[in-house]
Amino acid sequence: MAEPGSGAGPGNQPVAPDFANWSCPLPLRNHDRIVMGHGGGGRLSAELIEHLFLPAFVSGVDDGGDKAGAGPVELHDAAVVLSEGLAPGERLAISTDSYVVRPLFFPGGCIGDLAVNGTVNDVSMAGARPVALSAGFVLTEGLELAVLGRVVESMGAAARSAGVRVVTGDTKVIDRFIDGSPSAGRGDEGLYINTTGVGVIPAGVDIRPTRAAPGDAVIVSGPIGLHGVAVMSQREGLAFGTSLATDSAPLNGLVAAMVEVADIHMLRDPTRGGVAASLCEIADTAGVGIAYEESLLPVPDEVAAACSFLGLDPVNVANEGRLLAMVAGADVDIVLAAMAGHPQGRQACVIGRVVEDHPGIVVAKTPFGATRVVDLPLGEQLPRIC
Repeated sequence: MAEPGSGAGPGNQPVAPDFANWSCPLPLRNHDRIVMGHGGGGRLSAELIEHLFLPAFVSGVDDGGDKAGAGPVELHDAAVVLSEGLAPGERLAISTDSYVVRPLFFPGGCIGDLAVNGTVNDVSMAGARPVALSAGFVLTEGLELAVLGRVVESMGAAARSAGVRVVTGDTKVIDRFIDGSPSAGRGDEGLYINTTGVGVIPAGVDIRPTRAAPGDAVIVSGPIGLHGVAVMSQREGLAFGTSLATDSAPLNGLVAAMVEVADIHMLRDPTRGGVAASLCEIADTAGVGIAYEESLLPVPDEVAAACSFLGLDPVNVANEGRLLAMVAGADVDIVLAAMAGHPQGRQACVIGRVVEDHPGIVVAKTPFGATRVVDLPLGEQLPRIC
């Protein structure tokens, strides 16, 4: 019997080699898709960092391609983001999140800018000024490099818009088959991102759930439900005939304007679970009641129509560029005025109050004058919204 690959068949007759079944242990460097070698820590990994990640994340790139004013990029196992000690009263805030949204691209954004904005906003909800981000990528073998490039460019642009730097990261590539089964059933599922953010909380800023107190006004920074509907509009089998785009945006500038004029008691970005989940979590943690009026909720008509079609409540739909704030009643006007001066807060409005009654419970007053209890959803209604 001829040895495998000898090119001889029965009777030692020549047989044309079957190139389709051949494999190369070292992937060729001229390719347009992710291969396992991109996650191996060798030359392919270095080229991916040098030619794709660094140009997107290093700020100050001029038309000639040089890193203007940035100096040489020194790669190390850890990034040093604070060269001096914190001022008296300042504290560090850190937050991490993972993004598995499908599809990767949706009206007004993609998984890349969503990952940056989401972590910038999480750090900002503590009143912190975000200063640095890390970015971890889990890529499926076969992912098109052009797709990864679009995502990374969007991340770099979002980071620059927020005034924060992506300073460190990691890349892992997984086999498209795990135990003989595809690890990603669709091409747009082969990219997942984890981001971690670090920020500095100024002295005198104290924002936390337990500071929510009876008499506080509950403010929402703008229309709700846009992100969830934008993502669902691109999901297979769902089309709402709407041009709504995600509300994904960095909120650190808005938060900075708010903390400058008043003592903000509590901030929260109502992402998964929407406004309802955020209010329920705050009420439970602070041991206070919260009451809001449904007629005051800023729900766009297109969002209301989509939610009606799907049997959803807009207060349960995810947002990625909105915040909830709780401030003392005496500070409401000055806070709303400060928010109105920022692009992300021009449609801010009061939707309710923190009350002494029914501690730990959120209630909503309906347009018909009735009152209903608002509870956390039992499970995830909208998978892969972020």
